[in-house]
Amino acid sequence: MPRLTARELAAVHRLEFPFWLNTLCQALWGACFAAAAPVELSTWPVPAAVAAAVLLVEAGLVLNTVADLDSDARHPERSRLSSAAARLGRRAGLRLVVAEAAAGLALALAVSVHTGRITVALAAVGVLLAHVLYNVEPVRLKSRGLPGAVAFACGVVALPSLLTHAAVRSGLPWPTTLVLAGLTVLAAARVVWWSVPDRDADAAAGQRTTSVRRGSVGALRVACVLLALGLAALVWGLWWLGGPIATVVGAAGHAVFVGSAVVLTHRVSAGEPVSSTWLRRTVMPVVLAADVAIVAVALAT
Repeated sequence: MPRLTARELAAVHRLEFPFWLNTLCQALWGACFAAAAPVELSTWPVPAAVAAAVLLVEAGLVLNTVADLDSDARHPERSRLSSAAARLGRRAGLRLVVAEAAAGLALALAVSVHTGRITVALAAVGVLLAHVLYNVEPVRLKSRGLPGAVAFACGVVALPSLLTHAAVRSGLPWPTTLVLAGLTVLAAARVVWWSVPDRDADAAAGQRTTSVRRGSVGALRVACVLLALGLAALVWGLWWLGGPIATVVGAAGHAVFVGSAVVLTHRVSAGEPVSSTWLRRTVMPVVLAADVAIVAVALAT
């Protein structure tokens, strides 16, 4: 593998702020909801499961970088990413994917054997499979519109959470299932929302994302519907888990994001441009605060 700088290595892993913190939170959710007390999180299977989830997600993100070399090179805001990806190259990038995926699967298997819960290993395989289906031809769900957004969300939220939850205890109570389902739908909505600034570059590269298929306004309307459904499921699950205080703390940030998506839809409808850099710097920190709040609520309930 060519010697990349730390900044280039971070770029191909999509570790810009706040994305790496979002990934960590998403890996922690399952374990935090499963733990009866914070001390349970200190036994070795839990950090190992969290590390496995992060490694598998990051392997999937590197795979996405390799798969998107063409479209990212056409995107005016992705010069750093496309330059780093070009220096890495497809072959070295795939070797990096395999190494990180193998490490993540090995950790998950060790946890599965130690705990006797096969769900840990199955969820780990599921994370990897979701990213492969999202990125790799001939399936390449990214180019199939909404199914791609759902697959990606399962690969970064639902399955990593299931993996780390199973490292602590078996069985997923239905309120926790409802919360994680809501968070997964919210993540799918953000994939659609994030596809809007990439519309022209994706279209030029022949990628049929939701924004390419439906246009920017149509994609944002789909995102708003998904956001409403995800927020409803999240609120319902949090209410049963911890009552009104947990619901307000856990859902407030996501509610703010829903409002920002509605405002963005009106702005794009009026012909205003949208920038992925602007979205990352101004809106994604709201999502980070919301994700951290979910960790806090999970530990408190």
